[in-house]
Amino acid sequence: MSNIPHSENQPPEQESSGSVEVPANRTTLFDRRSEDESAPPETVAAAKEIDFDSPDLYLNRELTWLAFNSRVLNMADEPGTPLLERVKFLAIISNNLDEFFMKRIGGLKQQVAAGVRVPTIDGRTPAEQIAVCQERVREIHKEQNRILRKVLGQLAQQGIRIVKYRSLTEEQKKDLRSDFIENIFPLLTPLAMDPGHPFPFISNLALNLLVTLRHKGGSGSHIARVKVPVTKGIAPRFIHVDDDYTFVALDDVVANNMDLLFPGMEIESCELFRVTRNAIVETDEEEADDLLVMIESELRHRHFAPIVRLQITKGMSTTHRGMLAAELGLDEDNDVYEVEEIMGMRDLFEIAFLDIPELQDPPHKPIDHTRLAHDSRNIFHIIRERGSLLFQYPYESFSTSVERFLRTASVDPKVLAIKMTLYRTSAEGGIIDSLVQASRNGKQVAVLIELKARFDEAANIGWARRLEQAGIHVTYGVVGLKTHSKVILVVRRDYNKLRRYAHIGTGNYHSGTARLYSDLGMLTCDDDIAQDLTELFNYLTGYSPPPTYRKILAAPYTLKKSLLKKIEREQALHSERSPGLIQFKMNALEDIDITRALYKAAHAGVKIDLIVRDTCRMRSGIPGISENVRIISVVGRFLEHARIYFFHNGGNEEYYIGSADLMTRNLESRVEVVAPVDDVKLRQELRLILDVQLSSKKHVWTMQPDGSYVQKTDFAETETAMSSQSTFIQLAQKRKTAAAKHRQSKLRAKLLTYFHKRVLNEN
Repeated sequence: MSNIPHSENQPPEQESSGSVEVPANRTTLFDRRSEDESAPPETVAAAKEIDFDSPDLYLNRELTWLAFNSRVLNMADEPGTPLLERVKFLAIISNNLDEFFMKRIGGLKQQVAAGVRVPTIDGRTPAEQIAVCQERVREIHKEQNRILRKVLGQLAQQGIRIVKYRSLTEEQKKDLRSDFIENIFPLLTPLAMDPGHPFPFISNLALNLLVTLRHKGGSGSHIARVKVPVTKGIAPRFIHVDDDYTFVALDDVVANNMDLLFPGMEIESCELFRVTRNAIVETDEEEADDLLVMIESELRHRHFAPIVRLQITKGMSTTHRGMLAAELGLDEDNDVYEVEEIMGMRDLFEIAFLDIPELQDPPHKPIDHTRLAHDSRNIFHIIRERGSLLFQYPYESFSTSVERFLRTASVDPKVLAIKMTLYRTSAEGGIIDSLVQASRNGKQVAVLIELKARFDEAANIGWARRLEQAGIHVTYGVVGLKTHSKVILVVRRDYNKLRRYAHIGTGNYHSGTARLYSDLGMLTCDDDIAQDLTELFNYLTGYSPPPTYRKILAAPYTLKKSLLKKIEREQALHSERSPGLIQFKMNALEDIDITRALYKAAHAGVKIDLIVRDTCRMRSGIPGISENVRIISVVGRFLEHARIYFFHNGGNEEYYIGSADLMTRNLESRVEVVAPVDDVKLRQELRLILDVQLSSKKHVWTMQPDGSYVQKTDFAETETAMSSQSTFIQLAQKRKTAAAKHRQSKLRAKLLTYFHKRVLNEN
């Protein structure tokens, strides 16, 4: 919430519209048939009876996610992106693709192995999805390499070089060899491969050298495997040469000092390879006696999970390539990927985080919320007296809002109980410390920790044990469901009355991601929401039946049904006098029922604006069907992670924020919370967010009817255009200044008017 080479090719041609069309090999989502065979969307619209289940209406989940990564890749290709930030995006893409193979390709391969041949709504079987995804990944890799070569050249111009070992001076090699002997050699364990030494275990995502060697004067060759010991804080992937910004890859150093590992042997070749294992290893929770023990077992099994991808250096001998594929149980033609440049490009984070401010984004310091900035009173008094508060991260401070809320609760003598859900968190920031402090101060503390948060399972097990040791009541959720909601409930004795205070968020309670992800959070003492959350926690921690709620929409029981009813209501209320309008901002639109309902509403005339970060099954702009649908994707400095759901509702507008994306897993197999925003001023803040992003002219991609994306660029405003994220940074500073001058309300009104006009002009 969870992760790129720059090309020397000519830039895309400028069209009369002022848009830049992305090459097909980067963002176009192809139909399940070839382009020539694909029925144009107009064919569907022309039918007398529209089949809203037609595969032609639905894009493939996996391909749309890969298309999103192509848009992220574009950030590494943009001249306006600071150089080290471009390196960061290269690393992000590599990390994202690693996870894609571990989770998505791994899952599809399991379906194939189980004999699943049922196509998805877009008409592809699991085997067909694997094939088209593999093709698309190779296209992305090609683009990565192009961009990487360009970025490396630009880094060199700035004095930052990643060089080959063979290009070093003899003095530099001597110094590196001494460092190798002292700090790296003790970590190496060469493993022979022969009849007496079976093929060794290859760990997930580790770098390995396949070494071919022979005895001096001998005729026969031998093969060994050496794991490259990349270890954070001990053996980095990129090693400094001298005292400047010259680096050499650790695997290159190991390969060129192999004589120390095999004294008296002749080294014929050293070839780098890397494997990716399936991360989908799940057992039956209902059969488990202890969920924590079960998750620990899953982690051990994941270590030995089947391999789904083999990466090799370009030019590896065909014999060795075939041998590795056979030993690892892979299809040599489809599961093997040649790497031209840097293998394991995610390690480029080491370069991206070099302390060179002029090559990075300008530092961003979140502001304190204007209602909290100069008010040192107890935060519960502020909420009770001034009403609900809405926070937009990372533009506003997580530390002085959520963390302040919990810190205050932990020491406030009137606070009696704290209940909280934790999906991901960190040691930094003090969330865990505040909970422990609260328990020590005699407060009742109950925390639901989701042990099945993918790739954070081990960390969450550690947090669970620490909290339990502090006397905190820790639960692991409802059997069969992941708890993905972001909620805190605090019970406090206000005067002679118990009052409940709540935080509902779109992002994790993680101070690190709060600086990198764009999210929302609301603090409130709304009685109905508080009662709803009380019942939710009783359901999560006890045996209470699924509750009915006053205000919140919660998965898996009420959220999907409620959203479908609201979409249908918008369609029913739509008229020429009062046009229907639906606006959603989310990470993903994957659920078929929701997508179908949106199609029907759009066909009936309802205008639909969707701000979708990555996966999106819906096509926009299909004549006669989705002409009223606009779908954009915002990609920038921060990862877009907030969820906003807006319904015009015949003028009685509704706004919701929460943890849920419109994916079947979120709506049917997770515990999610989406809450209404009733306060007029907070609604204005949400309106501003939607209007800013819908009217932005930079770092915005607009979907075309065929599912491809076109980057929205106004060439007349190239120098002055701001991304929505840059606009939010600027607006936060303006609000801070206006608040100091007691003019915040006036500023809010001006901003709303300005951006609303821009949205209207766009349409």
